[in-house]
Amino acid sequence: MKLNIGVIKGDGIGPEIVAEAMKVLNKTGQVYGHEMNYTQILMGGASIDAHGIPLTDEAVSQARASDAVLMGSIGGDAKTSPWYKLEPSRRPEAGLLKIRKALNLFANLRPAVLYDELKGACPLKEEITQGGFDMMIMRELTGGLYFGERSTEEADGILTARDTLTYNEEEIRRIAKRGFDIAMKRRKKVTSVDKANVLDSSRLWRKIVEEVAAEYPGVELEHMLVDNCAMQLVKDPGQFDVILTENMFGDILSDEASMVTGSIGMLASASLNESRFGLYEPSGGSAPDIAGKGIANPIATILSAAMMLKFSFDLDKEAEAIEKAVGQVLKDGYRTIDIMSDGKTQIGTREMGDKICAYIS
Repeated sequence: MKLNIGVIKGDGIGPEIVAEAMKVLNKTGQVYGHEMNYTQILMGGASIDAHGIPLTDEAVSQARASDAVLMGSIGGDAKTSPWYKLEPSRRPEAGLLKIRKALNLFANLRPAVLYDELKGACPLKEEITQGGFDMMIMRELTGGLYFGERSTEEADGILTARDTLTYNEEEIRRIAKRGFDIAMKRRKKVTSVDKANVLDSSRLWRKIVEEVAAEYPGVELEHMLVDNCAMQLVKDPGQFDVILTENMFGDILSDEASMVTGSIGMLASASLNESRFGLYEPSGGSAPDIAGKGIANPIATILSAAMMLKFSFDLDKEAEAIEKAVGQVLKDGYRTIDIMSDGKTQIGTREMGDKICAYIS
């Protein structure tokens, strides 16, 4: 099988961690008989340096022509990088918002898994994490507050800023269906998170989610207010299977979930449209302070590549081979600096990629 993959290496540690994910994909292709065809695409700071803007129309076309896109991290140091002296619409992160909208990447999947081998890195008490946890946060990605109308006005010498949170029923319905479909392949439970006691948009969200739930009688649905969900994630994360929520709530909750796993460097992410196309990236940032030092953790990007094989190419066996290889390397005690603990062996970015490749079979 020929896999046409767009590659956005990005900024900071992006090129380093993407290189290891590509190495793992190449090894998987060799073992299972697939050909990897890569197209390099510029986005973020790298695109600003080359073209003056964070994402060109040509780059969008290249991404659209691919079967899936593997991406590193975007952005730099906001205090020192010249990219952040530009107006917001021309900064690196604007490219990310643009590509999500251009490719209709409305569904963000962010798994949060606590590996047994990394329980020591989890900031929660041992009695809370006993048995571990495995959740999937489904975040609506192209609507809500981040894409609503906004303005800043001055009246009588007083500045007033306004951001609008808007959702229509079709936007809610399509992310809800994707969430319930994912739940059917997992433990068949959906926790829909909103603020229906305050927001009209959340009341519509709850209404449409209940309508979709009626189509999935085998899936348990519960509603939870976002402030309670934030508390429950640190009180009892094991209760969650699929968390379904809107854009801003999902942004906040997924970062919280990432930290209770012990390191954001372990967490993959996928953004999907209504077809099998997806953009796959690590959950962490570009970490410019450690870029070029060879110490960044590539596991999140490697696991994102595994998600790509599963969701965009239906190569479940190959994805599981990568996931098992990651688990075996952790069992053998190999760690990058961010997940290092006493008695383990610290290795660098390239070494971690090599170790994972060695276990793919």
